[in-house]
Amino acid sequence: MATSPPPLCRDISAMSLTEFKDAFEQFDTSSKGSITTNSLGDALAACGAKVPGFKVRDICDSYKDGAISFDEFCKILNQVKSKNTFKETIKPIELKKKVNVNKGSEKSSEWTTHSYAEEEKLAFVDWINFRLSKDELLLKHGNIPIAEDGTALFAALRDGIILNKLVNDSVEDTVDERALNLPNDAGKLSIFKIQENQTLALNSCVAIGCNVVNIGAQDLIEGKAHLCLGLLWQVIRIGLMAKITLKDCPGLRALLDEFETLEQLLAMSPEEILCRWVNYQLNKVGCKRVVKNFTHDIKDSEVYAHLLVAVCPDDNAKGPIGLEPLNVQDLTKRAEMVLDNAEMLDARSFVRAHDIVNGNQKLNLAFVANLFNMYPAMDDVGDFEIIEETREEKTMRNWMNSLGATPRVKYIYEDLKDGLAIIQLFDKIQNGCVNWKKVNTPPFKALGGAMKQIENCNYAIDLGHNLGFVLVGIDGKNLHDGDKLTLGLVWQMMRHYTLAMLTHDGKIMKDNEIIKWCNNKLESAGKTTNFKSFKDSSLGTSRPIVDLIDAISPGYINYDLVTSAETDDDKFLNARYAITMARKIGARIFALPEDITEVNPKMIMTVFACLMSVGFAKDRK
Repeated sequence: MATSPPPLCRDISAMSLTEFKDAFEQFDTSSKGSITTNSLGDALAACGAKVPGFKVRDICDSYKDGAISFDEFCKILNQVKSKNTFKETIKPIELKKKVNVNKGSEKSSEWTTHSYAEEEKLAFVDWINFRLSKDELLLKHGNIPIAEDGTALFAALRDGIILNKLVNDSVEDTVDERALNLPNDAGKLSIFKIQENQTLALNSCVAIGCNVVNIGAQDLIEGKAHLCLGLLWQVIRIGLMAKITLKDCPGLRALLDEFETLEQLLAMSPEEILCRWVNYQLNKVGCKRVVKNFTHDIKDSEVYAHLLVAVCPDDNAKGPIGLEPLNVQDLTKRAEMVLDNAEMLDARSFVRAHDIVNGNQKLNLAFVANLFNMYPAMDDVGDFEIIEETREEKTMRNWMNSLGATPRVKYIYEDLKDGLAIIQLFDKIQNGCVNWKKVNTPPFKALGGAMKQIENCNYAIDLGHNLGFVLVGIDGKNLHDGDKLTLGLVWQMMRHYTLAMLTHDGKIMKDNEIIKWCNNKLESAGKTTNFKSFKDSSLGTSRPIVDLIDAISPGYINYDLVTSAETDDDKFLNARYAITMARKIGARIFALPEDITEVNPKMIMTVFACLMSVGFAKDRK
């Protein structure tokens, strides 16, 4: 009988789930999807659960193999909560971290009590004000700067404009800002127009790899703090980590150990890469400290003091940086002096002194990532072939992460080798199809571990066959070896997920049925465009897509913004506008403008399928 993993998404809010993942991955030093029982206490503490040592030991007795998966970790958190451990520790946590607690109704369960850390709110306000400080539209309407006081941040996010702008700051050209609904001269914007902006923002967040389970447009409009901050962190984090790649910084190759490969580097989490980067810089200046996390290891500011010295350019405009902070014994004052040094590099972002002393993992990670982006300070490692992620691989990775792949997928061919992420995704695209008793979980031992992973991969292939996938010439060994055939499997999973929205009488629609529906819709709306296949060259102009959007939602398209598509630049503008408007009416699209201009039939099919789904939903209303 098929069983399912713990129903995490039902029991845990989106923000909490994201934070738990971040904390869990920080202690998953082997990047195998599990932590050791020795790390459990610290991992629980990082999630705000102060569990006495004897209770931790009692819990660990149930895990004889010494490893705890993320699902098991979340189950432990729920068990801890049911025993009032959280109630016992809410007060000291509030005092230490300035946690704002929003109580649910008396009828709601304890789990619906939501909280957010004041220091994280302040950090995000600072970042948004910095990154969007020169945006003329936001300045004109007074959206920027956002005040630090009270709920000003959540009020500023209400109309959806800032969130869409922040998505573009993290991943350029995701949103065509011409499609945004703007306030009138009196500064007013109707609730209907606000709803459209927020729908666009959420679908754009999904497109760049955010997991927005349990977050709706109304939640953002109402300013539900824990959901707003959880989504903001995902968007900001994606932007910060986007350039920690070999393409943007070839010197990262120097971080590899003697027998490691470039593929292994690509599979490392950004946190792991940043830890190695920090240690590399510390070694350059003769500091013997070794950083394994951005919580306990940075609290005394010694690491940061040496790191800033190491990355400071010789010609720094504000002068050289020294180690004077280490002469101060008071850790808070020392941290403040370190941040003054960061200010000399214009890199004082995210953290304040108490965030360093308290070891706030999220904010310290952001601080280091921003410092890396500004001053990588890596030595030249000579010429070598850079393994660059293709556009299709990036799209598939974002799709997988948007569904909540745990841990997050960084590089498809390495991260899917043990079969676990693929099996997770099968359970999401076809609920209940996985028999979890057949799945091998980490840790995978050196002797026999590879065979356990291949068994998982073979099971994943079996699941594909059960759903009618065409998997000729691919087996579990191909997945485990990181074969390029892996991408073919992931594409069929994405296709199945997309077409499942169009299921009729238990049957998934075929391509020709989608094309017929689209052409009929265009004709009924008086449009002159049509297409015969998803390879039709006319689709490269985006005109059939734009017309279909206007047929589904009459009057939505501003045809003054649609070009004649005579040049490549004009085609790109049309494609970006079409994708943005599709997301604005509710279509969850992962295709990129280039997929349309180059007439990529696979991705164009997903665009029309998603629009057809929106059309069905509107017809039912």
